[in-house]
Amino acid sequence: MIRRRLLATALGLGLTLAPLGSALAWEAQVDALTQRWEQITTGAADGDARRALDALADEAEALAAAHPDEAMPLIWHGIIEASHARERSGLGALSSARSARDSLEQAIELDPEGGNGSAYVTLGALYDRAPGRPIGFGNSDTAERMFQRALEIRPDGIDVNFYYAAFLEEEGRLDEAREHASRAVEGEARASRPASDEALREQARALLARL
Repeated sequence: MIRRRLLATALGLGLTLAPLGSALAWEAQVDALTQRWEQITTGAADGDARRALDALADEAEALAAAHPDEAMPLIWHGIIEASHARERSGLGALSSARSARDSLEQAIELDPEGGNGSAYVTLGALYDRAPGRPIGFGNSDTAERMFQRALEIRPDGIDVNFYYAAFLEEEGRLDEAREHASRAVEGEARASRPASDEALREQARALLARL
């Protein structure tokens, strides 16, 4: 079963995790969160990544709370918490996963496009990876609905095609998995998230080779 491990260290890269300036507009603060998340999740050293994501998740939560009527702070809180969940274990991981789910679902109520599909991609991965009831909220049918919605919005996205391909492999649907892994390899990296998209492209190449 595939479990992606893109997360790594901010400390080893010499990043500063000071709180975002309150004078910045929320859009600029989201951009700053995005850049720092990119740096953390495309490095190495998992233990440092967990600590860096813990601090970043707190900042993202505060930003979302300060702007409850804006979708993007909620989406980025969800994305960061989902990454944090992958670095944690046990009840801590499940707590972060639930926090991510709740923020992303709130964001979708505000923005049905889910930040150009990003909310749906992350929700799909969360519903795929979380344990099922009664412990957690994992559900493969819901995961697939989230991936399909993301594909409707951004059919050539590297992220949605890779995570959907990984889901399809787990489900034993190998022909479909190959198709979406190929689409991930051929997709175009987003200008706002080049490092993480390129990391996913490499993951997609490895998945395609294995399939």
